[in-house]
Amino acid sequence: MTNLRRYALAVALTTGTAVPALADGEVNIYSYRQPDLIKPLLDRFTEETGIATNVLFLDKGLVERIQAEGENSPADIILTVDISRLTEAKDGGVTQPIKSAVVDSDIPAQYRDPDGGWVGLTTRGRVVYASKDRVSQDTITYEELADPKWKGKICTRDGQHSYNIGLIASMIAEHGEAETETWLTGLKNNLARKPDGGDRDQAKAIFAGECDLALGNTYYVGLMQTNEKEPEQKDWANAIKVLFPNTDDRGTHVNISGVAMAKYAPNKENAQKLVDFLASGEAQEIYAEQVFEYPVMPGKEPADVVKAFGTIKPATLPLADIAANRKKASELVDKVGYNEGPEM
Repeated sequence: MTNLRRYALAVALTTGTAVPALADGEVNIYSYRQPDLIKPLLDRFTEETGIATNVLFLDKGLVERIQAEGENSPADIILTVDISRLTEAKDGGVTQPIKSAVVDSDIPAQYRDPDGGWVGLTTRGRVVYASKDRVSQDTITYEELADPKWKGKICTRDGQHSYNIGLIASMIAEHGEAETETWLTGLKNNLARKPDGGDRDQAKAIFAGECDLALGNTYYVGLMQTNEKEPEQKDWANAIKVLFPNTDDRGTHVNISGVAMAKYAPNKENAQKLVDFLASGEAQEIYAEQVFEYPVMPGKEPADVVKAFGTIKPATLPLADIAANRKKASELVDKVGYNEGPEM
């Protein structure tokens, strides 16, 4: 990157004053994913192509940022987690269709937007964390979480969190709104406490004996098991086993990390090369290894840590169908008073 471009981009990404690209040979990435999680992937891309990568990390407001920058936005690529944030970007008018023979060949249709607005890269299961000491069964269904036998024994994070909204939306797609409302009410009544914390906090609560079951994403288990900075998280992970719901029927609900191309990408050709790289088998394995998720490309293996959880059978419901029910899911969370916790 030239000194002029480095200065211009620094101004753009720190002050919000966007400028057009001043040089070839780079791609600008706006990311909801932590930079250290995607660095190995982007380093390999640069090694293979010579194209430099510039990353702006945001924990919120990414779509609003690009909207404000307008046609002068330096954003080429959007990297994010969760189908809701991908559809938010598309619906917010900040993406353009991805047209790629590599994507069409390597990424199954259920993990792609029908209009090309986004492409899934990895999946994570929304699974059940179960106490190794207090839960004897090794199989479960999402429907069973509403069974009164679990009254006072389940912990979850906020019902409005995108991870839980995705699961509830999938239940609506499978069972309809009325039946899902009944199920969600039953789950609420089985909670040990008001929804609180993140997925790792649910494992911590199981470790502390506050509950026996919790909803959580698979990758958090890998992150806890390998956390050297906070070794107490290894104890939380060791206290739980991963149960993959509905393995005997439709399969486990999965969500995705994914990529979209920014509407006014100033380095569109390089952005397309990055999309093709991310969809390739090599990148799929690097990405999945780094973030403890599952590659979406058929035949590619997850990390050994993830394999140790057991075998996942992903539900085949298209993510676009789940996304279409997210508003109803959010309304149901409020309607049943899920975040108020169990009735005493």
